[in-house]
Amino acid sequence: MTATPLLELRGIDKSFGPVQVLHDVGLNVYPGEVTALVGDNGAGKSTLVKCISGIYTIDAGTVTFDGKEVAIHSPRDASALGIEVVYQDLALCDNLDIVQNMFLGREKKSGVILDEATMEEMAGETLRSLSVRTVKSLRQLVSSLSGGQRQTVAIAKAVLWNSRVVILDEPTAALGVAQTAQVLELVRRLADNGLGVVLISHNMNDVFAVSDRIAALYLGRMAAQVKASDVTHSQVVELITGGRSGNLGLPPEKPSEFIDITPGEAQ
Repeated sequence: MTATPLLELRGIDKSFGPVQVLHDVGLNVYPGEVTALVGDNGAGKSTLVKCISGIYTIDAGTVTFDGKEVAIHSPRDASALGIEVVYQDLALCDNLDIVQNMFLGREKKSGVILDEATMEEMAGETLRSLSVRTVKSLRQLVSSLSGGQRQTVAIAKAVLWNSRVVILDEPTAALGVAQTAQVLELVRRLADNGLGVVLISHNMNDVFAVSDRIAALYLGRMAAQVKASDVTHSQVVELITGGRSGNLGLPPEKPSEFIDITPGEAQ
């Protein structure tokens, strides 16, 4: 694997009014690897992803993509770089088929007419490149698909646009055992195809099944970025819940200074 990150964040701060949500956050995403982004609810995972994808602008810090410092001010900027996000709600339209969903808002046209043949060919090629065999027809309505198949379509939609970094938000949430296994295989294939993959998950079994690296957020700070092979489940849980695990993680908090006023001595 390459030692140079495809996407590198340094010193990222983000506040909403008086509330600072991200504090000096760094993150490295490498091509050909799955980086699991883990953290408890409120740790800042969603805010960080929205900063990467251009929904939020950062207050401070730098973003480097493919070795060059970049400014991401909108989702269009992120897409132009090759950054795509598959959110938990998938953003698929039940009343459209697979091809229509994959090209929604980016339809191919021949003059003023939709180029259905080209779109169908590109959709099929993308699914084949990901070794997807669970979809019977590209013209199936999304409403007829299982949860695992819907997740597959959403991921393929992200990959279709020459993506280089794909961020997956809880891709196995609410899936059964067999469908979870299919989606995790697809996540691994994305990395094996050379993409940088960020997997957001609360499921430690999923994290250790497919991840090369783990980045743990704690209360808006990056507690640690480690190789998955170098840590245990319990260490990652400790990083998530307390920001530290042994020598790993954030420095110990300094005890608060206070003045002990004995009753009767207050002026």
